[in-house]
Amino acid sequence: MAQLPTDSKRNSKHRRRGPPIVWPVVLAVATGLLAGMGAYTFRYAEGLSYLSRDPKACVNCHIMQSQYDGWQKASHHTVAVCVDCHLPHAFIAKYYAKAENGFRHGKKFTTQTFDEPIVVQAEGLRILQENCIGCHEPMVDQMVDQMHGHANDGLDDTMSCVHCHATVGHGERAGLGGPMDPLESSEPTPL
Repeated sequence: MAQLPTDSKRNSKHRRRGPPIVWPVVLAVATGLLAGMGAYTFRYAEGLSYLSRDPKACVNCHIMQSQYDGWQKASHHTVAVCVDCHLPHAFIAKYYAKAENGFRHGKKFTTQTFDEPIVVQAEGLRILQENCIGCHEPMVDQMVDQMHGHANDGLDDTMSCVHCHATVGHGERAGLGGPMDPLESSEPTPL
């Protein structure tokens, strides 16, 4: 009498998934596609430029063109570039902020959820204030103490450096979008 195949022999014939080479090839192709798309995106977005101090890197994203144009006409044009004011100066903190800003900016730009005109976030304002005081410390140290009543805080929203000196980094607000605050307008406001 012929012996019937056992369940394990019968199931092994039905479980066959193809030649053992298929899965490594699929994995290699998928990895290659992801790496290729990543490299293309990095090249297309001029990714290496973001590791530099060149202000032109900030205009890779067209939404920043008016800020770049304003900076070229502003008083700090000859002494500071974007990263001097908008990023921490410590190595690790600077590249962490660049990575965080780059991810957030890329996400908001890709999903079209950015504010227009663009708005500096709270962490960016803190960095900006620290850099203002850091560069101008000999000149503003006593003033900051007197205006705020305590030493080197200066992070009060109502009395930040850019509260009074909003035009030093990017010039007049013209061309930056959004309505001007009535206090900034030179024309009298109707009552």
